[in-house]
Amino acid sequence: MAAELEQIDFIWTGKDKSGNKTEGILSALSETIARADLRKRGIRVIKIKKKPKPLFAAKTKPILPGDIAVFARQLATMLDAGVPLVQAFDIIGKGNKNPSMGEMLLSIKGDIEGGDTLAEGLRKKPLYFDDLFCSLVEAGEQAGVLETLLDKIATYKEKSESIKKKVKKALTYPIAVLAIAFIVTAILLIFVVPVFEDLFNSFGADLPAFTMWVIGLSEWAQEWWWAVIGGIFGFVQLFSYFKKRSEKFRHFIDRTLLKLPIIGAILDQSALARFSRTLATMSAAGVPLVEALESVAGACGNVVYTEAVMQIRDEVATGQRLQLAMQQTDIFPHLVIQMVAIGEESGKIDSMLDKVADFYEEEVDNLVDNLSSLMEPFIMVILGTLVGGLIVAMYLPIFKLGAAVG
Repeated sequence: MAAELEQIDFIWTGKDKSGNKTEGILSALSETIARADLRKRGIRVIKIKKKPKPLFAAKTKPILPGDIAVFARQLATMLDAGVPLVQAFDIIGKGNKNPSMGEMLLSIKGDIEGGDTLAEGLRKKPLYFDDLFCSLVEAGEQAGVLETLLDKIATYKEKSESIKKKVKKALTYPIAVLAIAFIVTAILLIFVVPVFEDLFNSFGADLPAFTMWVIGLSEWAQEWWWAVIGGIFGFVQLFSYFKKRSEKFRHFIDRTLLKLPIIGAILDQSALARFSRTLATMSAAGVPLVEALESVAGACGNVVYTEAVMQIRDEVATGQRLQLAMQQTDIFPHLVIQMVAIGEESGKIDSMLDKVADFYEEEVDNLVDNLSSLMEPFIMVILGTLVGGLIVAMYLPIFKLGAAVG
């Protein structure tokens, strides 16, 4: 992974086997490796140098998981239509809307032209093609059904990205609501309430207790706003630090999230959908069950499920049936276990797991929609209480003064 980050672009000119002049750009870890790669392709290098970086380089567009899903679908479609692999890479790479993605695909095309298999070419880009993707491609190449496996990979990637977006939406919504409520309250306390405070001081009258409390809160916010922002920033940094470095902390967070109302159900069912979809895809590709479960563990997206799947893998490796191993973890619903049992008995475990994945993906859809419906009145209540409460606190003295004058 670090090697991918350290690759350098080289501009080269040379002559091919026919003696024709050719040129291009090649990514490699060093000039020596670049020259060796070009020789392997049958190119005699005349000149090679590092590609200069512009002084004010435009920010490159990152390669996102969605780009990989689209690529898998495009490649599957082209191979199914009879387009040769190298030509398919050339077409997709040159026509890609994301320059970074296009450049990477053309680099892989060069590796394939140099004698690498598709799986070997993809494994040189570990930041974008994980072990699951590469293992399925390798299985497809060995069995001579690459286009069929790529179609399954494309479907898997599309479904996986879809469910990730839904989970992200479910988690982002409540956080966004709280952030908006915090910002609106802070603006009112720091900028609006002091204006009313000056007005009230000119009256010289006693203020209601609620108004006094809000003014006190405003004065505190004006004096300590920097501490609040620093505290929030520090909390986010500490949270990120421990989440990356502490396995116990990640386990605690993932287990806690699963217990939350609605959001916990969304995360739970999305993990079940990922487990089922990944295992179904690998089973259909003919990947051995123990090897498949290792990839499935990393695809669940939750430490609790990852540990459970690794436990299942260990049980299956000793000869235990998948259904019984899943039952012993105590986290898989009866529906999933029974569908796996039927699949094992009928020899159609991949189709059974596909049905399970479809069911839980639909459940996640419904839960996210329900969360959105529930959050709308929740937003109104929070904002109404905060903003309305501050407005009432500011206008109470005016009403009191008007009653006194009347």
